[in-house]
Amino acid sequence: MANDSIRGFVWYDLMTHDVEGAKAFYGDIIGWKATKWPGGDYWMLSIGDKSYAGLMAHDEAARKAGSPPMWLGYVGVRNVDATAQRAKSLGGKVLAEPRDIPDVGRFAVLADPQGAVFAIFSPKPGAGPDGVQNPNDVGNFSWAELNTTDWKAAWKFYSNLFGWKPTQSMDMGPEYGEYYMFGTSPEKSFGGMSNTAKMLKAPPHWLHYIRVTNVDETVKRIPQKGGKIVNGPMDVPGGDRVAQCVDPQGGSFAIVSSAAKK
Repeated sequence: MANDSIRGFVWYDLMTHDVEGAKAFYGDIIGWKATKWPGGDYWMLSIGDKSYAGLMAHDEAARKAGSPPMWLGYVGVRNVDATAQRAKSLGGKVLAEPRDIPDVGRFAVLADPQGAVFAIFSPKPGAGPDGVQNPNDVGNFSWAELNTTDWKAAWKFYSNLFGWKPTQSMDMGPEYGEYYMFGTSPEKSFGGMSNTAKMLKAPPHWLHYIRVTNVDETVKRIPQKGGKIVNGPMDVPGGDRVAQCVDPQGGSFAIVSSAAKK
């Protein structure tokens, strides 16, 4: 069966225990305006006329199971049901079976063989996110990072499931090991993966990077608004500057901007 990826990650949802607190925090830090979606208890996060993400209360069952607040990235696919079945055949799990969002599209929530959670999404024609927005827009997501315990096994899963292509890699030293980058074509990366979760003794997870105007200025405001800086700011190869953070509700995210010219 052929792979079913369209463009990599096309949408992002924040599942949180405190919707109002998250709206205020990300509005202050990123500049998103939260607008109620008419179809339910869901908020669109936008800058100007462009929507980049959504926000909702964490599912009660997930909360009782101890699932923390989290950002969930959606990979665009042509056929959600077929992709979910293929994920299971490759060693993944289906956490939420395929279902429709009326007038928007169809989605499912999956976990890879190491346990990192992600979603898949297929929009209805003319509706729903399609991933074509510029990743360099302030307020948009511009990098997806899989922190896992066995990146080689994870790469086998994702490349077989979505047909993602290797782009480049770099050695991060004896502590972190190889950082392996990928994209929908060999020419351009949209994400990377490494065994960082193993080194940190953390559960495997996807970390999504939001573009801001200036990382250094943004990290000054995050603790003031109740968040935490986990790592950074620091320069990374390619000319960007990044920091990994946690919001006041416990959701992990990262920020990125072009490094200041010296």
